[in-house]
Amino acid sequence: MHDINVLSLFDGISVGRLALDRAGISVKNYYASEIDKYAIKVSENNYPDIIRLGDINNWQQWNVDWSSIDLILAGSPCQSFSIAGKQLAFDDPRGKLFFVFVNILNHVKKFNQSVKFLLENVRMKKEFIKVISDYLNVDQVVIDSALLSAQSRKRLYWCNWQITQPEDKGILLKDIIEHGFVDRDKSYCIDANYHKGSNFNNYFEKSRRQMVFLDKEYKDFRILTPIECERLQTLPVGFTDGISNTQRYRCLGNGWTVDVIAHILKCLVDQPEISNQPVVTIPKSNQLSLFN
Repeated sequence: MHDINVLSLFDGISVGRLALDRAGISVKNYYASEIDKYAIKVSENNYPDIIRLGDINNWQQWNVDWSSIDLILAGSPCQSFSIAGKQLAFDDPRGKLFFVFVNILNHVKKFNQSVKFLLENVRMKKEFIKVISDYLNVDQVVIDSALLSAQSRKRLYWCNWQITQPEDKGILLKDIIEHGFVDRDKSYCIDANYHKGSNFNNYFEKSRRQMVFLDKEYKDFRILTPIECERLQTLPVGFTDGISNTQRYRCLGNGWTVDVIAHILKCLVDQPEISNQPVVTIPKSNQLSLFN
């Protein structure tokens, strides 16, 4: 694929742009919608040519040639769906942003029925998965970042092309830490709150907030460094430079694992047949009451 136009929603630090590079897909224009100023700073530092669109809620005002969009990438906010949270799903304002994504996809399909799309989110209840799958007319695929990185990170992916499971690269946590010792092969999933630190209870009782030990007796410990977290997400070292460590952890925890997205995009290159099924239209009256 060459010189495609990409629309990235909830773009974050533009991992999608880097994944396209790794998949060997050349980009003509990369339009990005993001509102977090720190994520935008990281993105601008790495890809100054990205076309900024601003808040997704203002999408009808965007100056975009909708007929030119070849691929839509989206990682809508996950906090409302996560099995680790309150699971308010579509009753949470962040969860409702899924419907904005669908409205945009519907709009692009009016001009280009063959547009490709990729949506990512966290593991969630089956009834939430069914709603998303029904609206998109495709089934989800589960891929664990552990296959391509040193981090256990299971995520759901919806797209309108066939996805295979990536081969296990056998990357271990001990391979990516700068110094110290670890007691497991794969890191626990990093999240946006990793900057708050960890303790023995979080780590040993709740199985979260990865720790690195400074001695083999596991008496002294530390959290992962931003560089180590970049490696967990298969980002280049220093990709998130230019903002505070607190914001680096937030951006990294909210981001995608680059090599997983690159693998999915390579599947598109290798098997480009696209489903032309229409996306389900969402009546406005239903968008706010699905789970009332």
